[in-house]
Amino acid sequence: MKQPFESVVAVHGTTVLRVCRSLLGADDADDAWSETFLAAMRAYPELPETANVEAWLVTIARRKAIDVHRAAKRNPLTVRELPEAPTALGVPGADDTDLWEFVGRLPEKQRQAITYRYLVGLSYAEIAAILGGTVDAARRASADGMKNLRSTYPGATSKGERP
Repeated sequence: MKQPFESVVAVHGTTVLRVCRSLLGADDADDAWSETFLAAMRAYPELPETANVEAWLVTIARRKAIDVHRAAKRNPLTVRELPEAPTALGVPGADDTDLWEFVGRLPEKQRQAITYRYLVGLSYAEIAAILGGTVDAARRASADGMKNLRSTYPGATSKGERP
């Protein structure tokens, strides 16, 4: 028997938010999170009981992030700078915004591989299936991304620490 959808949101909500924040940044992450769970709620009754719910939600979140990127390309910005700085009140992990900046500067494949591996905890095989490559390519992208972060992010002091 499938668990109620409310339980799915409670269990996997944080993971989906991490994926959205990593792929989109803090500004668009909340909207993508909401859109992810709206789409998931519509499709949940048809989801097989044996499905990996977390991987399914991450895939939906990734597609919603792609939608946001596509929409952003169609909508021109009217100003170069926002007049106010965004607030960090109520945002989990908001004290590490500089880390998100450095993650955002990584090449797309590295950023995605790090997100899925270290924030979501997916295996390299699952990452390869999402990104459309081989397991070795997913492992390499993750390793290269971590190497780039360790060399550029000031908070990463040693090789054994995660940024």
